[in-house]
Parts: sequence; C-alpha cells; structure tokens
Amino acid sequence: MTRKLKTYQTSIGFFDLAVAAPSMKAALDIWGADSNLFHQGFAKETDDPAIVSATIAHPGIVLRRAVGTNGAFEETSELPKDLAAPKKVSAPRKRAAPRVKAAKVDNVEARRAAAAFGKQQRKREADQRKEERARTKERERKAAQVANAQGAFNAAEQEHDAREAAIQGERDEIDKRAEAERRRWEQQREKLAASLHRVKKGGD
Repeated sequence: MTRKLKTYQTSIGFFDLAVAAPSMKAALDIWGADSNLFHQGFAKETDDPAIVSATIAHPGIVLRRAVGTNGAFEETSELPKDLAAPKKVSAPRKRAAPRVKAAKVDNVEARRAAAAFGKQQRKREADQRKEERARTKERERKAAQVANAQGAFNAAEQEHDAREAAIQGERDEIDKRAEAERRRWEQQREKLAASLHRVKKGGD
C-alpha cells in the first residue's frame, strides 16, 4: 500500500523549504540533511492548507520561498530584495485561515500524490540500480583487462625464463667442452714436449 504523504517544513540559509513525503526520515533524505532537524527543533510537520496543497501537487520535490516571507512555496524562489536590513513584518491580522475542506486534501488527490511520490521514488531507486550495474560492469571490464595484461606478462616471463635456461644449458655444455679440450691439450702437450726433449738430447 502507498503510504500517505505528509508535509514537512524547515529553513536552510535564505529559504524556507517544504516537501511532501511519507515520513520525517524521507523528508530529511530529500533535503539532504546530515542531522535530524526535527529533533533539533529546526523542522516540523505542517498542516497549513496553502503549503500542503503546494507540496502535494509536487510530491517528493523540494519547494522553497524566501525566508521570513509569507509567499507561496515554489520549485524556484528569489532571495529577498533587502538581505542586509529586512523589513520587520508586522504580524498580520489573523484572518480565519480558510479552513476549507481542501485543507485536509481530498483522499483521491492525496492518494494520487502519494502514488506520484512512490513512482518518483521507484524511478530514483531504478536509476541507482542502473548506475550500480554500470559501475559493476566497468569494474568487471577493468578486472578483465588487468587479468589479460597479467596473463601476457606471466607468459612472456615464462618464455624468458625458458630461453635463459636454454642459454645457460648451452653455456654449461661449452664450458664442459672447453674443460675437456684443455685436459686433452695438457696431456698431448706433455707427450710432445717429452718427445721433443728426447730428440734434442739424442742429437747432442
């Protein structure tokens, strides 16, 4: 079931803000408040007919008016013309607020506004899910790129290690052949030197 909307009001900076939301928490989320303005006494629920009608017509949308004024709440509002010395507004004579039945907001209109708020909320949630899917897809794409690059690096490193091992094997084989040649030559040199010595001695 769609929750009934209520109208909440606060003041931030130079503006009074109002919004139709299903709960105080929802209102704080829509305002982007980082603390509980209701517990701090800076926000309240209002049943002012004009404010209720304006917010119910735009559920979930923050409406505003210049602070200290009694103008209508709208999606955009200009700052007071004289911020430095605002005129003291004399308390108007309390005219009986038009306690027309519209102040309570017709049930059909309220349900329609609540449904519109729910639709906007679902759209926001759908957009968030879409953004999260996009972020997940991007993370997976980057992870695949890293995996491919890591695989190419590992393959190249293995190939290098294999080539280096083959070269080292060839070097060891050459060293063995060189050592064998050295020993062969030492033996042959000794024999030839002895033979040469005998020849020289016999000639004397």
